[in-house]
Formats: sequence, C-alpha cells, structure tokens
Amino acid sequence: MSASPNIPGTRPPRPSMKPLPAVIFMSRWLQVPLYLGLIVAQGVYVVLFLKEVWHLVTHMTTLDETNIMLVVLGLIDVVMISNLLIMVIVGGYETFVSRLGVEGHPDQPEWLDHVNAGVLKVKLSMALISISSIHLLKTFINPDQYSEHAVMWQVIIHLAFLLSALIMAWVDRLTTHTHPEHFHEPSATPAKAHEQAAELHP
Repeated sequence: MSASPNIPGTRPPRPSMKPLPAVIFMSRWLQVPLYLGLIVAQGVYVVLFLKEVWHLVTHMTTLDETNIMLVVLGLIDVVMISNLLIMVIVGGYETFVSRLGVEGHPDQPEWLDHVNAGVLKVKLSMALISISSIHLLKTFINPDQYSEHAVMWQVIIHLAFLLSALIMAWVDRLTTHTHPEHFHEPSATPAKAHEQAAELHP
C-alpha cells in the first residue's frame, strides 16, 4: 500500500510536467559546469595566495613596512575574492539550480537559510565594495605609483559600487515589504489559522 501524502514525514507526489516545461526546467542544470569552473578558479586563487605568503616569508627581512603592508593587503584581496566566489558558487547553485541539502549541518552558512536572488545580489555588491576598498587602500598607501587621474577614477568607481549596493538594498527591501508573500512562508494555512483562533477564543 502506498503511503498517503497526508501522513506526516512523507513527501507529496511530484506533479507531472508537460515535455516542454520539463525541458525548460531541466535547463537549469546547464549552469553546473559554470559553477565547477568557478571552483577551479578558487583553486587558482589558493595557489596564488600560497605563492604570496611564501614571497612574504622569504623576503620579510628585506621588505620595509610599506611593502609588507601592500603584500598583506594583496593577501586580503585574494581572500575577499575567494569569499565572493564561495557566495556565487554556493548561493547561486542553491538559488538557481538545486537544493544542497545542508539543513542541520554544523557548517551550514547562516546566510544560506534566507538566500534568494535579491539577497545574493546585495551580498555580492557588498563583497565588491570590500574588494574595491582594499584596492583603494593600496593606492593610498603607495600613491606615488599612480597618477592623479587614476586615483580619481578609482574613487569614482568605488563610489559607484557603493551607490549601486545602496540602491539594490533599497529595492530589495522595498520589494520584500511590498510582496512579503513571495519571500516568507505563511505561518499557517487558513484552516489551521481558524483552529488556532478557535482555541484562543472558545
């Protein structure tokens, strides 16, 4: 005897799809090679990070404070880009391809619980701002290597990133408050809500 879909703990049967919608829906798996390619890029950044650390350790007696700070900022820059890659790989796969099934895992990221396309865009924009801040700080530490025109454009680009992040966050907040049913699951069905109301007001 097949399990009833009303029994707690059982999954409801999947609705059948027509061939064309099924093909279109399955096309999301074409993104998997893209995320695998980003994982390869993550490995390249790991090699680059270790190379920079080795350079810092082997030349720590010959580098002055400014150069050491520039190397450290370069390492932070690599870490920030690596964090950006992780957010794109994990959040993008979870949002656009398939569930990862990490619910209850001790290493599950906090932001993965409420990730959606809007939240992911805001987080990516904040990561870009952090990366731009690192590059801008490196420029300010050693300004002699850059022309005034180049510094001005770096500041303008950084401000553009900041303004874009603020606009995306504002639009995401506005959309969430305008259509909350698309972003939050209802706490109870109408029947359950009626039963709860009856219990509170007999």
